[in-house]
Amino acid sequence: MSKFTDPAKQLLEHVGGSDNISVVTHCATRMRFVLNDPKKADAEKIEEIDLVKGTFTNAGQFQVIIGNEVSSFYNEFTKIAGVSDTSKDEAKVAAKQNMNPLQRLISHLADIFTPLIPALVVGGLILGFRNVIGAIGMFGPENEQTLVDISQFWAGVHSFLWLIGEAIFHFLPVGITWAISRKMGTTQILGIVLGITLVSPQLLNAYGVAGAEDIPVWDFGFATVEMIGYQAQVIPAILAGFVLAYLEIWLRKVIPNVVSMIFVPFFALIPAVLVAHVVLGPIGWTIGTWISDVVYSGLTSAFGWLFAAIFGFAYAPLVITGLHHMTNAIDLQLMSEFNGTNLWPMIALSNIAQGSAVVAMIILNNKDEKEKQVSVPAAISCYLGVTEPAMFGINLKYVFPFVAAMIGSSIAAIISVGSDVFANSIGVGGIPGFLSIQFQDWPMFFISMAVAVIVPIALTMAFARMPWGKKAYKSLGK
Repeated sequence: MSKFTDPAKQLLEHVGGSDNISVVTHCATRMRFVLNDPKKADAEKIEEIDLVKGTFTNAGQFQVIIGNEVSSFYNEFTKIAGVSDTSKDEAKVAAKQNMNPLQRLISHLADIFTPLIPALVVGGLILGFRNVIGAIGMFGPENEQTLVDISQFWAGVHSFLWLIGEAIFHFLPVGITWAISRKMGTTQILGIVLGITLVSPQLLNAYGVAGAEDIPVWDFGFATVEMIGYQAQVIPAILAGFVLAYLEIWLRKVIPNVVSMIFVPFFALIPAVLVAHVVLGPIGWTIGTWISDVVYSGLTSAFGWLFAAIFGFAYAPLVITGLHHMTNAIDLQLMSEFNGTNLWPMIALSNIAQGSAVVAMIILNNKDEKEKQVSVPAAISCYLGVTEPAMFGINLKYVFPFVAAMIGSSIAAIISVGSDVFANSIGVGGIPGFLSIQFQDWPMFFISMAVAVIVPIALTMAFARMPWGKKAYKSLGK
C-alpha cells in the first residue's frame, strides 16, 4: 500500500464514487474531474484530505489541487476507482455537458489560443529584445546611436530575429486556422492552407493597405475582389477557420466515403477561401478594428484611469469564469493596429498581485507547515504567470487576500495605463513579463510591479486583523 492509497480512497468517496465520475485526467498539479452530478462532490471534506491543497470548479471541470505528486496520485486513484485513463481533450469534450452557452464560447476561444501561446510569448520576447538593440539610443555623444548602429554583429542579429517575429505575428492567421481545424477535428493541413491564403505574398500586405494608391484585384469579368492580405488579423482568421471546419464536417456527412478523399477537401477549401476574401475578411477586419479602437480609445482617453482601475480590479474574477481568454484576441488585435498592447501589462500586474497576496499568507502562516506546502509553490507559480494554484488554493479560500490582490492590481493598472506602458506582445504573465514590455516603458512598469507586490501584501496583513478577516483566518486571533 502506497502513501497515496488512503487519500485516493477518501477522494473517491467524497467525489461521489466511481459512478459519479464521467471523466478524470490530470495536469501538472491538479486532478480534473467531469462529474455526472457535480453536487455530489463534497469540497469541504475533500480539502481536509492531507494531500489535497485546494479545490475549484472551472470550465465544467471539478479540479483538485494535489501538487507535483499528482501524476503518481492519479495512477493510484484510477486503479482504486476503476476508471480508465483519458486525454485532456476527451475531458474537455465531456466537460461541455456542464457548461452553459457562454462558457462553451469561452472554451472555444481558449482551445484556439492556448496552443498558440508559447509562440506568442517567444515572439514578444524577440520583439522586446529587437527594440532594445535597434531602437534605444545608448551610445554616442548624445546617446543617439543604438547597438545596431555601432555593431555589424548586432545589426545581423536584429535582422535575423525578425525572421522569427514575422513568422509568429504576420503569419498568425495560419496558426489560428490550424488551431481551429485541430479543435474541430477536421483536416489540419486544410486549415494551414486556408491560413496561408490569408497572408500570401501575392496579396497586398495588410500593413500597406492604408497608404496604397492602387489596390490590386482579381477580375472575374462580372465582379472584382480586392487582393488584400490579413497579416496579424485575428477575427478574419477565426471566421474563415470555422467556415472551413463546418463545411468539411457537413460535406463528410453527405459525400460517400468512397470519393470523400477527393471531393471533401475540394468543396470545402475553395468555397472557404472565396468566402474568406469576399465576405469574412472585410467584415472581420472591420469588427477587429472597431474592437481595438474602442479599447485603445478607452485606455488612452481622459477616463483611461477609470477603465484601468476597473480592468485591474476585475481581471482576477474574469479568470475564475474563464472570460479572460477573450483578452488574447483583443491583445493581438491591438498589436496589429497599434504595434503594441497596453492591455497585457495589466494582466501581468494582476497575476503578480495575486502572488503577492499569497506571500502575505505565507508570512501569516509561517508556523503552519501544511499551509506552506500549498502557499509557497502557489506563490512561485503565480509570479511565473500560473495563477490557479494561488487563487483557488489560497486566496479564494480566505477571500480577503483575493480582495487585497484585486485592489493592488487596480492601483498598479492605473499607474501602468496612466504612464502609457505598452507591451510588444503577450508574454509571461508574471514577473518575467517585463521582458515583453517596450524598453522605454520599463521604469514605469517596474514601479507598477512594485505596487502590485507591496500593496497586496500590506492589505492582506491589514485585512487579516480586521473582524471579517479574523473570521476567515481564525488562527490570527490566538
